[in-house]
Parts: sequence; structure tokens; C-alpha cells
Amino acid sequence: MAKRKPEDPPAGLAPWMATFSDLMNLLLCFFVLLFSMSSISEEKFQQFVASISSAFSVLDGGASAIGDGILISNGVSQLNELDQYINSTGKNADSETTSDQFEQYEAQGEAREELFQKVQEAMEEQDLQENEEKAERIQEGINENALGEQIEVNFTSEYVLLSLKGAFLFDSGKATIRDEAKDALDYVGAILERYGGSIIEIEGHTDNVPMHNAQYANNNELSSARALSVFDYLMEHSSLDPAMIKHSGRGEYVPVADNGTDIGRAKNRRVEIRIYNSPT
Repeated sequence: MAKRKPEDPPAGLAPWMATFSDLMNLLLCFFVLLFSMSSISEEKFQQFVASISSAFSVLDGGASAIGDGILISNGVSQLNELDQYINSTGKNADSETTSDQFEQYEAQGEAREELFQKVQEAMEEQDLQENEEKAERIQEGINENALGEQIEVNFTSEYVLLSLKGAFLFDSGKATIRDEAKDALDYVGAILERYGGSIIEIEGHTDNVPMHNAQYANNNELSSARALSVFDYLMEHSSLDPAMIKHSGRGEYVPVADNGTDIGRAKNRRVEIRIYNSPT
């Protein structure tokens, strides 16, 4: 039996397209029905429009936007000014903020500086009072030992100063301690032992008369040698810690009197011992 040939498709559109068209028509009718059943609240819409209009002035002309139409009222052509406006506004805000912050920081800095100064002044006043009391006690002991003519006592807020006459300690042009001065140095050592926890500084000073001998070439070397001699003597005759004691020669460069007179030169030839405040 011969095979049957397939039938030719009917003329016109494909059968599936008719079904698809019917489906689309049904969907359209469905959405039209939904839309006809819904309602738009005109009052709410007007409120929304009014809110947008008052905030941005876009819908009603934009003349009252930011400035007189700086952004929108003149149309889209002004949009290129938007970036410039925003940047300038931000810079002004940043500038004002920075200025205010700077003023605040400056005021705070002045307040801190004033407080620090007051605290520092109070501490200096306290140190000055303590050193005054310390100097008075030392002076009393010196007077009791009849050393008031050889040792002068002064004080500041940083230290108490013992100034020993050079002519009492040494012969002219020499750095060897005279025998007559050793008892006085023993007493000075006992005083310093009371404040052994403080830094002690020994300085040698001379007048401005040039000198030169077999041992010392100038006043600098002589003053340094005299300070070292006092240091060595105290190390041998007291229990002071050498790590807490400094010694140096200042030569003729820190006078306390006029080098133009014999009395002034005698005052400048001296050994100073500073007892600094105890570390806190």
C-alpha cells in the first residue's frame, strides 16, 4: 500500500497565532476592567503637586527656587550652573565651619595656655617658698658655725645657691684647697648630704684679669680646676653620690660684680654650689 502524503497546510495564518491573539485580547480587556474600577484621588494629587512646587518651584515656573531663577526658572540652559552653585555653597559652609572651629580651637588653646601658666606660676611660687625655707635653715647653720663671711646663701624657685669666696678656698692662681678652708668644706658636705637626692652643681668662677702660669694657661682652666678640686674633696669627705654632682669652670664670663674694682673682682672669684629642687 502506498504511503499517504501529508496534507498541505491551510492557506492564511498559522493556527497558533489565532489562539495568541485571543489571549492578548482577553488580557487587554482584563486590565481595562481593572483600570475602570480604580479611582485617582485628585485632592491627594494636588497636595503632592503643591508640596513639590513649594519645595523646588519646578512645576509652577521655578522663579522662587534658589535665588531668582538661578537654577531652573530660566530653563535647562542654567543647569550647567548647578555644579558651580553647589560647590560654592559647600565651600561657604565649609569656610564658615572651619572659621567657627578655628575660633573654638583658638579659644580652647588660650584657655589651656592660661590654665597652664597659672599652674606653672603656682608651682614656681611653691618651689620658691620651699627654697626660701631651705635657705633660711642653711643660713642659720652657717651663722652658728661662724661661716657667714665666707659663704653666702641665695635662692631661686629652681635651686638654693651657696657661694664660697675664692680667696678663702684658694691661693692666688692656684686650685689647691687651703687648709683653713677644709673645715668649712666639711660643713658644706654635711649640708649637701641632707639633699643628696637632688642634683648638685659646682661651678668655678674667676675675675677678668688675664693669668698664665706653669699649671694653667688661662682663667677657664683655672676655674675648671678649682671646681674639680672642690668636687674631689667632697667625694673624699662625704657620702655624696658622684652621679648626682656636676662640676664645670665658667671662667670670667659670669661675673656678679664690677671687675673694675678690687672689691668686685674679689666677689667674682668664687665657687658656687647649687642645690636643685628634688625631682618629683
